[in-house]
Amino acid sequence: MQHKHILATLALLLLETLSACATLPGKVTESVDKRRVEYVLTRHGTPPVVFENGLDGRLDWWAEVYPVIAKERTAFAYNRPGYGDSDRVDTPRDGMHVVEELRSLLRGKDLKPPYVLVGHSLGGLYLQWFARRYPDEVEALILVDSTHPEQLKGQGAPEHWPAWVRWGILMLTSDMGHAELEGIDATGEAVLALPTLTNKPVIILSAAEPMSETSDLAKDANAKRKDLARLYPGATQVWVDSGHGIPLEKPEAVIEAIRSVMQVKTPIVPGAPGRPAAAGG
Repeated sequence: MQHKHILATLALLLLETLSACATLPGKVTESVDKRRVEYVLTRHGTPPVVFENGLDGRLDWWAEVYPVIAKERTAFAYNRPGYGDSDRVDTPRDGMHVVEELRSLLRGKDLKPPYVLVGHSLGGLYLQWFARRYPDEVEALILVDSTHPEQLKGQGAPEHWPAWVRWGILMLTSDMGHAELEGIDATGEAVLALPTLTNKPVIILSAAEPMSETSDLAKDANAKRKDLARLYPGATQVWVDSGHGIPLEKPEAVIEAIRSVMQVKTPIVPGAPGRPAAAGG
């Protein structure tokens, strides 16, 4: 498992086998803004909790988190273009395009801001851009072992990756994942060019298990885990006893973070059923 955590951390790929064991019920696929989108939606008349997947990740990564939150709050998770049953698109796979597509999708489903944004891995980087670009649309930001804006710079740059990491990316990443990987630097630069998010709750959930790894690349990735809190003054950083796959390994940490920003004080019961919205929302 150790090499899988390193690869997921450094290359930002969700290659762990956990996702194959989880399925999120209630998914529908329908046309929204002339594009087929696979999603799950539950309505409660509360500020929507919006989930964003990591690189090459699908909405099933939230299978242990979403149903619990959906029992209590309006919640929305989806597959970005090219994943699952969602149609591909030809636009660049960077944060700006991903976020604008997401905002259009939310409007198409009549999900009005402010949003509680919950992003895992690369999804966290996309939602950092969302929160900085549209702070008035944000209720809170929760970053789940998020990609750092400078993740692939310095010692973390691809030229420093071992051959087995480069091989893993080539063999295990989808075409859409490759396109998203190529857009990480541009997205990170765009994030840092915008003012940081202020006067809104920010919770940073960081994986503690990779902190024991000692290679130069691991040290760089872990330094960036720590540095993420610096980018959001006043943020709460929580070290989770988990690998990179926190949503499936330690879903209760994500549930607690969401509830804390929404002041929900009910017992945590991972896997509890939600009430999915009917197709057409």
